[in-house]
Amino acid sequence: MNQKFNAPLFVKSPNQAFYKTLNQRVTAYFNEKNISRHANFGMVTKTLFMMVLYFTPLVFSLFVTNHSIFVLLWILAGLGMAGLGLSVMHDANHGAYSNSQKINYFVGGIMCFIGGNSTNWKIQHNLLHHTFTNIDGYDEDIDAPVSLLRFSPYTEWKPIHKYQHLYVWFFYSLMTIMWFLTKDFKQAKRYHQMDLLKTQGLTYKKHLLRIIAGKVFYAIVILALPLYFSQVAWPWVILSFVLMQMVAGLILSLVFQPAHVVPDTSFAQPSVSGDVEADSRVHQLYTTANFSMKSRWFTWFVGGLNFQVEHHLFPNICHVHYRALSKIVKKTAEEFNLPYHTNKTFVSALRAHTKMLKMLGQKDCPDFVHV
Repeated sequence: MNQKFNAPLFVKSPNQAFYKTLNQRVTAYFNEKNISRHANFGMVTKTLFMMVLYFTPLVFSLFVTNHSIFVLLWILAGLGMAGLGLSVMHDANHGAYSNSQKINYFVGGIMCFIGGNSTNWKIQHNLLHHTFTNIDGYDEDIDAPVSLLRFSPYTEWKPIHKYQHLYVWFFYSLMTIMWFLTKDFKQAKRYHQMDLLKTQGLTYKKHLLRIIAGKVFYAIVILALPLYFSQVAWPWVILSFVLMQMVAGLILSLVFQPAHVVPDTSFAQPSVSGDVEADSRVHQLYTTANFSMKSRWFTWFVGGLNFQVEHHLFPNICHVHYRALSKIVKKTAEEFNLPYHTNKTFVSALRAHTKMLKMLGQKDCPDFVHV
């Protein structure tokens, strides 16, 4: 996709009434409860907690002389970094945090503190991933960052892929550090070539300047200041910074990947005419899976992203409502004879993801992973 972006078209199906019915029921739910679709007091409290979990260990580490404690504080900050990405920045950049665009923009800007660029994220995640979920060549979440990985049966197979289920975890841990170092610049160039920056009201030059400013700010606050003020030698700061990134990157990857790259989900492919034989909303049911739906603490930490089906159907609704909405979505899907994929626990979801990685490591994937 290094040329101007031409989106595949979803063919209307007999199931297009599904979302109309579902949307009516969800609207009725909020009206009956007389509650907002956006953040509540608990969400604001979580936002403050995640910010404290991220920044407090970094500040305390400046006064620590013990190397082990210093490293542990940065690892703890990695948990906060992942928490901000999953629970706060994600909702805000979807426009789900508040009914105020200014508040969403401000809260979404937290991404600058974790080394990424919110504009690129919105294009990759909101526009490409949410619209073209599991469609090879359009959904960049299944577009592996290196050729050593294969996340779609339509991606070219290489013999090394037979072992990807063993080494993929290392690459997952590099997710956020690559955001910081190279990914945003590569995406900016690609989205400029695809003519997608205009969807965010930006020119390529202005976008690059914002990326550079964000990287400089992040490097000064999160790396340069600790290097200057810390009581430990600089190699320990660099090591701790990398470990923080690896913890955050691994957590983020392990939450997102089992929602789409598992044996239950489908991988669509546009026809020669460029169409996808599915209603755009129904498509989300075939390509998305929930997991660990009964665990409230897990749901709390991962920002409700274990309820990925609900999130993909209603990305503009704050995740604090997903648990309640899941009952409505499941019931409606069953009425329309549509799938509602789930894995009972997070561990079982990881097992399913590992199984899928093994299947994708085969030259000829089993037929049931195709639509």
